[in-house]
Amino acid sequence: MPKGHYFIPDPINEPILSYAPGTPERDELLAKYKEMYAQEIDAPMYIGADFVRTGKTIKMTCPHDHQHVLGQFHEGDASHAQMAIETALAARDQWASMSWQHRASVFLKAADLLAGPYRSKINAATMLGQGKNALQAEIDAACEFIDFLRYNVSFMQDLYMQQPESADGIWNRTEYRPLEGFVFAITPFNFTAIAGNLPAAPAMMGNVVVWKPSYTQVYSAQIIMEVFKEAGLPDGVINLIYVDGPVAGEVVFNHQEFAGLHFTGSTGVFQHLWKTIGKNVEKYRSYPRIVGETGGKDFVIAHRSAKAKEVATGLVRGSFEYQGQKCSASSRAYIPSNLWEDVKKYVVADLKEITMGSPEDFSNFVNAVIDERSFNKITSYIDEAKNASGVELIAGGNYDNSKGWFIEPTVFLVKDPMYRTMCEEIFGPVLTVFVYDENKYEETLDMVDNTSPYALTGAVFSTDRYAAELAVRKLVNAAGNFYINDKPTGAVVGQQPFGGARGSGTNDKAGSMMNLLRWVSARTIKETFLSATDYKYPFLG
Repeated sequence: MPKGHYFIPDPINEPILSYAPGTPERDELLAKYKEMYAQEIDAPMYIGADFVRTGKTIKMTCPHDHQHVLGQFHEGDASHAQMAIETALAARDQWASMSWQHRASVFLKAADLLAGPYRSKINAATMLGQGKNALQAEIDAACEFIDFLRYNVSFMQDLYMQQPESADGIWNRTEYRPLEGFVFAITPFNFTAIAGNLPAAPAMMGNVVVWKPSYTQVYSAQIIMEVFKEAGLPDGVINLIYVDGPVAGEVVFNHQEFAGLHFTGSTGVFQHLWKTIGKNVEKYRSYPRIVGETGGKDFVIAHRSAKAKEVATGLVRGSFEYQGQKCSASSRAYIPSNLWEDVKKYVVADLKEITMGSPEDFSNFVNAVIDERSFNKITSYIDEAKNASGVELIAGGNYDNSKGWFIEPTVFLVKDPMYRTMCEEIFGPVLTVFVYDENKYEETLDMVDNTSPYALTGAVFSTDRYAAELAVRKLVNAAGNFYINDKPTGAVVGQQPFGGARGSGTNDKAGSMMNLLRWVSARTIKETFLSATDYKYPFLG
């Protein structure tokens, strides 16, 4: 068998298509959207080579039209979680021993399938099932997912090439083995790319995976598994199950072969899982790897030197794209007194222009939030703030659930910088603003740092370089992704590795080699060419 050093094609970020009127991608996406809207699918679980249908079905509906049924998926129980684990472990030896370039080829092919024949399908599924407009779906389900696959293969190659030095007469080398056991991936509704990357990244490194997606993301999860299957992913490497979280957790976290958790979701759930793993740690063959990206209460602070129009645009885009349902969305802003009136004028003017409705109408900037539970949570914050003293409604504040889960982009101005909506994660289209004395910038930076338990993303707007540097220094632990003169959303794989610390997660940076390192267990091998034949060392003479 020929051997050699293999170098993959250099990855480049997938170009974002515009979907402007008259473009072929716009026509293709609209046609696919309408085709998928008109059909109902029957979504099975994927366990090994089997398409598992239990008969216990749950309807999938559109957030913007919650009476319209996209199809149904088959919910499993504890036995299916157990079956998925056993199937994964049965596939492990052959997958782990496969040459890395063949594993790489599977995911590179998946990237090309997403870039080509599956592009409109994965985007339409994300628009229909998760309520994204065409651009947000393109950025996420197509481009970011493609980038994860291509760049992670490149990072894998670079990781394997990191080898130790060798002294005379010996040869040192390092193997990067997959973890011993299986990885459990729990993925959220809000990013199709995250749903694909969390099981794919460990699998790429030779691990086998049990994947439990959010129930509100099952529609696009089906497309992801179609792509992986067509790309040649062997049966059992990634097993997709629809099992209630506590039911699945009872099986997974009591299993001896549990080797790692790859998680994106709420801080509370992640902390609970961490405690559960810790309580069961003596049951496991190895200490499990725990990787999580969780909540955020992301900030924008403007210095008095900032340009009001730039700040306003950053707030509107950063807070209200995808209805504020991004972990990175700006939800609290600190605006200096000298800029506030202009910033407010520009924000209010933009929000008057923005339209809200179905993703099928490409003129809509805002669509529906994901489901009834989210709608009720967000609107409860809005209702409370409307009636609170010291809180002024600047824009929005209306909502309607008669057809879809629609909430207007909403802006509140507070006198108390520790008011509830300045501190707590809402995960919806709600921005709270505090106006600070323009001469108290440094004190306000301290306030930003101490207001929230989270540390995911943040941004500073300033034309004063000293002020920008001060923010970078004083907010060093307040955000894992920090932006200067830009909105705090839109991290690009290969450019801004993503993740935060504090209550926002383990900061293992999705889309970087740092994340892949968590899914391998290194073995160092030392080979001596001429072995010693006498136990005596020279100092004994």
